[in-house]
Amino acid sequence: MATTTSKKKTGGGKRPSTRQRHSLTTARKKPARASHRWSHHVMETSDAMDIQRDIFKTGNAQEIADSLKRSSTRSTRRKGSPFQSAMSMLNFYINRAGRNLPKSRKSTLERAKKRLREAFGRKP
Repeated sequence: MATTTSKKKTGGGKRPSTRQRHSLTTARKKPARASHRWSHHVMETSDAMDIQRDIFKTGNAQEIADSLKRSSTRSTRRKGSPFQSAMSMLNFYINRAGRNLPKSRKSTLERAKKRLREAFGRKP
């Protein structure tokens, strides 16, 4: 009579998938300050282009569009066209501000997008 040995699983269930085990072992809390300021770090260290200080906080739509156009055309560190760089910076600021951006300021920045398109001869 041949006997076979069988191993019983202990724990009573399936092993978690690799993804689940990975997320359980590497889940660490990051300091609230570090994750909160990622966009500031991008603004400070990015090679995108140099823009006029506080242009998004002050000024009207035309001033913002003119400043972004001036900065993007002078920049030698951009990867895309001047229009792409300028629009990218404007969108980055709008997205970065998120819900904290007052409606009046957001509408000004949206108007600046339209003015920027006009300044570069793009269709609105």
